[in-house]
Amino acid sequence: MNVGELEAQTGLGRDAIRFYERKGLLGKIPRSANNYRDYPPALVKEIKLLRSMQSLGFSLDEIGQVLRGLRARGLDCRDGARLLATKRERIEAQIRDLRKVSRVLQQEQARLEERARRHGRV
Repeated sequence: MNVGELEAQTGLGRDAIRFYERKGLLGKIPRSANNYRDYPPALVKEIKLLRSMQSLGFSLDEIGQVLRGLRARGLDCRDGARLLATKRERIEAQIRDLRKVSRVLQQEQARLEERARRHGRV
């Protein structure tokens, strides 16, 4: 498939596709007889996985590691589990930090609302 078809099926723009390609995340892209890139249909699923992992906070290096392992059918389960555990621990720490910030903001909001009530500015 050409880049336009890949854009339509993944929702990514041409520049993003080219960026991921330059980063080596899309693997080796074959060329057609006229020297245009010929993206394999399986790439649609990989790009969707890549975007999901990216939205979950995985780095491009981590994503590349997973995608290369999947393409080679050699993803080491132990390494994969360790990668996910590490990422989950970081996410749990971020959640704890966000809860702390949320409590501080809630207290400050309550303080400001009380002050507005006392001054008749509800």
